[in-house]
Amino acid sequence: MTTLLFQAVHDTLRTLLADPKHLGAQPGLIAALHTWSQTLMLHPHVHCLVTGDGRTSDGPWKAVRNGFLLPARVVMVVFRGKLLAAIRQAFARGALVLPAPMRPQQFINLLNRLGHPTKTRWNVRIMERYRHGADVVTYLARYLRGGPIKNARLVAWDGDSVTFTYRARQEKADAEPASPQRMALPVADFLQRWLLHVPVPQTRTVRCYGLYHATQTAALALCRAALGQPPVVVPVGLDWQTVCAQCGDAHPERCLTCGQRLVCTGVIPRGGAPPRLPSEACAA
Repeated sequence: MTTLLFQAVHDTLRTLLADPKHLGAQPGLIAALHTWSQTLMLHPHVHCLVTGDGRTSDGPWKAVRNGFLLPARVVMVVFRGKLLAAIRQAFARGALVLPAPMRPQQFINLLNRLGHPTKTRWNVRIMERYRHGADVVTYLARYLRGGPIKNARLVAWDGDSVTFTYRARQEKADAEPASPQRMALPVADFLQRWLLHVPVPQTRTVRCYGLYHATQTAALALCRAALGQPPVVVPVGLDWQTVCAQCGDAHPERCLTCGQRLVCTGVIPRGGAPPRLPSEACAA
């Protein structure tokens, strides 16, 4: 379902932005999957960062018309059609497993109801253009790395329940931010909600399309040069020891209690189980 959601989002934006009525060019697109609501319920949705301009087939850089990306209602109609079509195709080829109580006809009826324009409201939101794209990327990165809930929202734990703050969902985009409210959940329920948002292994929760796709490196370089921007510099990956060392004076491999350095006796392969001990060691 994650793949189908990303596919529908990408196909919708690619189709509409390729239309000369809207842009008629190829933009850069970063899509990020969020699965949580403020109360940690399952609420899958995709946030997209899209360049306000794009590269045409013959090379020139072209800006969107009328100062905004796309009309939200048009995006909603196209997205609804593409997502439902992708789900129907996946179901037809046996790629979807229905919940135990649901029969195939019930599933088809649900899809029909979701596709009816007057029975189901689809939420698509087009935000205003930002002056500084780097700030938006930084905000999204922190939001993703922070997980479903930040420490600052955790208020109390009394041994039986966890209390945290949340903001009620707003129906109107221009409404004033709601005041934080509090919710208390039993520990088991809180952990169950939190674990809903642990990605399935090998799931790519951030994906790049258009000019930001890995195959478009040369095209992106030409666009940046045309706009007077320097080439993309890929940051050097840091190991955890270096990151920890930057956070304080204490060496990350030194125990704060005994002062001894960490001794590495072996490396467990990623995704594997710990190595089995010899039988004599187990007996001892």
